[in-house]
Amino acid sequence: MKVVILAGGMGTRISEYTKSLIKPIPKPMIKVNGKPIIHRIIDHYIKYGHREFIIALGYKGKLIKKYFKKKKFKVKINIKLVDTGLKTMTGGRLKRLKKYLDRTFLMTYGDGLSNVNISKLVNFHKSQKKLFTLTAVRPPARFGAIKIVNNKVKYFKEKSSLDEGWINGGFFVIEPEIFRFIKNDKSYLERTPLEKIASIGELSAFRHNGFWQCMDTLRDKEILEKKLKT
Repeated sequence: MKVVILAGGMGTRISEYTKSLIKPIPKPMIKVNGKPIIHRIIDHYIKYGHREFIIALGYKGKLIKKYFKKKKFKVKINIKLVDTGLKTMTGGRLKRLKKYLDRTFLMTYGDGLSNVNISKLVNFHKSQKKLFTLTAVRPPARFGAIKIVNNKVKYFKEKSSLDEGWINGGFFVIEPEIFRFIKNDKSYLERTPLEKIASIGELSAFRHNGFWQCMDTLRDKEILEKKLKT
């Protein structure tokens, strides 16, 4: 099963790295305890037997290409690096990869880590027989929320004032039919596409109560590094 990693955003909220006057880098290349976070994400999927990766590039994509051209992994994997535009939104980046994704695939963001069991996530997706499965996590209330009833997402509100205790933690399993819900480069996956499939009962949620941490800000990075050490 192919793994898509969205790694093209500008990373404006962690500008200490992404807009550094000395050496600006894309957010997925920020090191977490000595290793780029995107490398750690790939390591997690490798742990569950996944070997094919498609990385959607954008801001400073050349630095990610340079890194993976030189970097070796403990197992043989295939990484396809695809330029998806500098200002393309999350849904648009995914749609630009359509020609590579004709079967069920996995997807995540290039700025978050978790110990979610990918095999259990995939099995859950198959059992639900839905178009899209997201991993639901319980982070601080400053995030948005999703409401889950009988493993189905009843509504999806990204970073809203609603607080049902669960939010979108990334780590998705997706059917290729998702592409008909995405219009163009300006489409945010987390808005109209997911709101639409939630409204028709095609969005399911895999509850994860374990470790999860995103890296939106420098403070998030510090928290993440501390958690990984323990």
